[in-house]
Amino acid sequence: MRYLVISDIHGNLEALDAVIGAMTPLGFDRALVLGDLVGYGADPNAVVDRVRAMNPLMVIRGNHDKVAAGLDDGESFNLVARSAVQWTTDALTPENLEYLRTLPAGPTAIDDQVQICHGSPFDEDAYIFDELDAYKAFETATRPVCLFGHTHVALAFRRVGDRLELPAGPGDTDQIRIPIDPGARFLVNVGSVGQPRDNDSRAGAGIVDTNAGVIELYRVRYPIEEAQRKIRLAGLPEILARRLALGR
Repeated sequence: MRYLVISDIHGNLEALDAVIGAMTPLGFDRALVLGDLVGYGADPNAVVDRVRAMNPLMVIRGNHDKVAAGLDDGESFNLVARSAVQWTTDALTPENLEYLRTLPAGPTAIDDQVQICHGSPFDEDAYIFDELDAYKAFETATRPVCLFGHTHVALAFRRVGDRLELPAGPGDTDQIRIPIDPGARFLVNVGSVGQPRDNDSRAGAGIVDTNAGVIELYRVRYPIEEAQRKIRLAGLPEILARRLALGR
């Protein structure tokens, strides 16, 4: 199976459309969406509609989806995130609010090789930033390839026995190809579609091909200025527009 993997769209329609446009010619069988469809960006309804129209094999919830849908109080959010998610809740249609409410929590096994989660396989809201986080995640992952999001940083960890390697990290090239070696296990974040935080403003996405035994990470340019214009027009916090151009 050849999976398109996307995560952390955060209401950024321009980025999502660019990713779909770039990934479709590469070919994929089904899509996997790792949560945070909404929050921060100015197009929550259009993003939810686009995702639903893709007919993904699986969509799991992110922490912003939970707060926007009223499943979490958002006390852990900073003032900017809380302001944006309140705007998002008010903007969402009743149908799309209900869709977010019914999204399942991760982790979820997709097949005998792939598992997905939003934050980590041990806690849907936990972050995987470094080697210590990765070791803990590997201990609880149930498949050779565990795909995660939440940090908005494109990153891959490879583990063979007790040895941990970093075959991909922030600042790498437009496309990274990681072979799925027999006997190795992987934790992979394909990066954020809508709000990258690894000092690269381009949208992140990935392809996992279980038949060919390869993971591919991509970065895609999109019209950032249009996404910024919409954020400002909506009256969302200015920092949300500015940070798109900075990639952090």
